[in-house]
Amino acid sequence: MSIKHPIISVTGSSGAGTSTVKHTFQQIFRRESVKAVTLEGDAFHRYNRREMKKELEKRHAAGDATFSHFSFDANLLPELEDCFRNYSEQGTCRYRHYIHNSNEENLYGAKPGSFTKWKKFEEPSDLLFYEGLHGAVVNKEINLARYADLKIGVVPVINLEWIQKIHRDTDSRGYSTEAVTDTILRRMHAYVHCICPQFTETDINFQRVPVVDTSNPLVARWIPTADESLVVIRFKDPHGIDFPYLVSMIHDSWMSRANSIVIPGGKLDLAMQLILTPLIGRLVNQAKRAI
Repeated sequence: MSIKHPIISVTGSSGAGTSTVKHTFQQIFRRESVKAVTLEGDAFHRYNRREMKKELEKRHAAGDATFSHFSFDANLLPELEDCFRNYSEQGTCRYRHYIHNSNEENLYGAKPGSFTKWKKFEEPSDLLFYEGLHGAVVNKEINLARYADLKIGVVPVINLEWIQKIHRDTDSRGYSTEAVTDTILRRMHAYVHCICPQFTETDINFQRVPVVDTSNPLVARWIPTADESLVVIRFKDPHGIDFPYLVSMIHDSWMSRANSIVIPGGKLDLAMQLILTPLIGRLVNQAKRAI
């Protein structure tokens, strides 16, 4: 953690909905005049698309059917930790982009499935914002959680997560349902051992729970809407959280435990605005006073 150069880390698996949460953060940053620099988790993949395909074939031939982008060794986690450490100490670090599609190719000037060149954040900033798979990893070699001042977990129930991933990857990335299903199965070991443990490190978890039937996510024709969902918001440390205020401001919400509030899915953006705005303001104000 760093008072002068705070870091916010949003962590969730592929299809969890971290991009939606990122959009809300960007709204808050813009409204509150917070200058944030962004690290994308995909930029720290170890392999480009072509290299990853070869590595998967190599691992499969060796009898390893569990290797995936979720795996620690498929990512440059020491480099990500260096970025967190350098930003917390100096207010700058290296970054790059992973190009997913032709739209990003036009934006960044690199081919889909490849990376842009590494650069450094040169302009002064108020905070670093990370969004990706591994923002709160703690294992024998890596401790990213200690550098992040605010850690957010995005964790829909798993059937909903699968539905969201299948629809995203088939609609916008051109994969077949069978290919996405194979990816989900291959990632399950790393999901359990690499992704899930991070959600005990996060300060706040947002878990969307559908209230419609998602019993077979592989044949779901559409993603449950926000109004067909509830969201459970869990605070690791509930001290200082004004639950009566939140319940009064978010219609039809209630406390399910001493550290948790349940809200209608359509109120997620409002809840995030109410919860996160003062937390972000506190981090930025502390940094300005320290500097």
